[in-house]
Amino acid sequence: MLKLSVEGIINKIKAEDVFEAISSDYSFTIKIEEFVPYVCGAIHDGHQFRKELWSNCIHTEYDRWYEEDPETKNMVRSHPIVIAGCDSRFEYDLNRAPEDAVFETAWGKQLWHKPLSQEMKAKSLQKHTNFYDVVHALISTIESKFGFCTVYDMHSYNWKRWDRPVPTWNLGTMNVDSSRFGRVIENWRQSLSEIDFPNAIKSTSKINDTFQGNGYFLKFITKNFNNTLVLATEIAKVYCDEYEHIIFPEVVSTVERALKVRIPEHALNVYNTFKT
Repeated sequence: MLKLSVEGIINKIKAEDVFEAISSDYSFTIKIEEFVPYVCGAIHDGHQFRKELWSNCIHTEYDRWYEEDPETKNMVRSHPIVIAGCDSRFEYDLNRAPEDAVFETAWGKQLWHKPLSQEMKAKSLQKHTNFYDVVHALISTIESKFGFCTVYDMHSYNWKRWDRPVPTWNLGTMNVDSSRFGRVIENWRQSLSEIDFPNAIKSTSKINDTFQGNGYFLKFITKNFNNTLVLATEIAKVYCDEYEHIIFPEVVSTVERALKVRIPEHALNVYNTFKT
């Protein structure tokens, strides 16, 4: 893996180089093994939390882990193009617009003992900007090369906090063109529902049940690119015990193996349907 500046990463993308790199500020990773018309993203996978923020943060390390999306990068790591966050969303949230990306409160709880200085916020927001500069270059290059791109925007959610039955998989589609993409969205939902899990876990899938796909990552790409479909794909945290802070690696592995087959199959179908 290389360590590259944002400019260096963008130059490699535009040159259509294959490479794997971490940004020079260690805030995100990108891997391009081959240029294909789809991307996997895991923007909430990160858990890093810069040390100068520790003493001022009211939330514990577990509190942060609970609201992050651990293992989502591992679920898609076998795919040719993967971009993933390294930093915790408690420093800055890549799935929120810049003006809302640095939290003051998080899930109903004050986050900081003392308000962050503008300098502290600026450090975090620069990393947010860097990430989206790379995302723009990446999607632009893929759209130009192939005519269409599909982005599998991987997330997870805490299913035990809900007071009703919730699906194993949820697709958030409120901010994509369902009249244009409805059939391939339904195909993706159906494919996810067919995954066989260990430990007697059922694989159910619904659209806009628990979340509606209101994230900035989806909105940013959809706003800037006419021929890219972002599929906000949430898995319930059946792959861990969200209260005991335990990961179930056999479940993570099951998801990775299933997506290794199902994502390329679905992406090819989408590409053949919408390529220009």
